[in-house]
Amino acid sequence: MSIVLIDTSVFLNILDIPQHNQNRDMVFADMEASIRNGDTLLLPMASIIETGNHISQVSDGRQRRQAAKRFCQRVIDAIDGNAPWSAMRFWDSEQLKTWLAEFPDYAMRELGIADLSIIKDWESVCEDLPNRRVRIWSLDDDLSSYDRNPSSKLKIKK
Repeated sequence: MSIVLIDTSVFLNILDIPQHNQNRDMVFADMEASIRNGDTLLLPMASIIETGNHISQVSDGRQRRQAAKRFCQRVIDAIDGNAPWSAMRFWDSEQLKTWLAEFPDYAMRELGIADLSIIKDWESVCEDLPNRRVRIWSLDDDLSSYDRNPSSKLKIKK
């Protein structure tokens, strides 16, 4: 039973967002396996915000509206406990200030502030649950490398 943070790249496929759903079948197979394993799926705020931004850029207005409605319903379901994942808490101002102090170094690694916030969420969950596997479920190689097994200390698998 792992703790799995869902990245934007995965959430876009779950929601079937045009131009961002090429891996939908694989994502659903992986999600079903996670659910069978009893994993706890968490949806970081950055994934919610980034997904909403991608939806707003869908070129076809009808598809954009349909995607926006699916998105809103799935996020509400997560908040209300009616989805296979739970929405993570929003950041507080002190937390954000700390992350902003680190952001220039992450920017030099070509990681954006949303990715930084997901990494920081991952670190927080690792710290809170030292005996659980914690990973970022992403289709992006950089983020998917964040996978901490219970027998190891906070480290990144590369």
